[in-house]
Amino acid sequence: MVYPEAYIEYLMYFHGNRDYFECHEVLEEYWKEVDPGNRTSHWVGLIQVAVGFYHYRRGNQAGAVRTFHKAVKNIEGNHKQLTDLGIHSRKLQAMIEETIHQIGENQPYHSIILPLMDASLSDQVQLRCRKNGYIWCSESDLTNSALIHRHSLRDRTDVITERRNALRKKRGGPPE
Repeated sequence: MVYPEAYIEYLMYFHGNRDYFECHEVLEEYWKEVDPGNRTSHWVGLIQVAVGFYHYRRGNQAGAVRTFHKAVKNIEGNHKQLTDLGIHSRKLQAMIEETIHQIGENQPYHSIILPLMDASLSDQVQLRCRKNGYIWCSESDLTNSALIHRHSLRDRTDVITERRNALRKKRGGPPE
């Protein structure tokens, strides 16, 4: 099976250096490129899994739980699409539900390994991790502030401009 490059990158960041913010960025950009008529919410569910772990690791438990609940809904409705991506979707759903439970019990953050069913996909991602100097399935570095607080440290100029232009377009005005 040939998988989208963005998906391979997502899995590399998720399992390699645990850069969940970059997982979100890579997959969101890919999702935006998909014809709107063909967009299914399985991509959104995977993005939400990464965002949920980003918030969980930062200690934003309420944000993590809220995002994980949304991810579970998107996983539930897309078992076939996720299976086609080599993910055991029912196991992933159970893992996210268990993580929600652990957060409710105030258990400390822990990384997960997405339940990949395709050995060749796993091999591809592990090779990509090695090429980038990442250790496959290591725990998150909880002392790396740049990784943990990445969204608040980045330049958001482009994001803000894009959102303003979308709002202006919606209201019928010209872009900036």
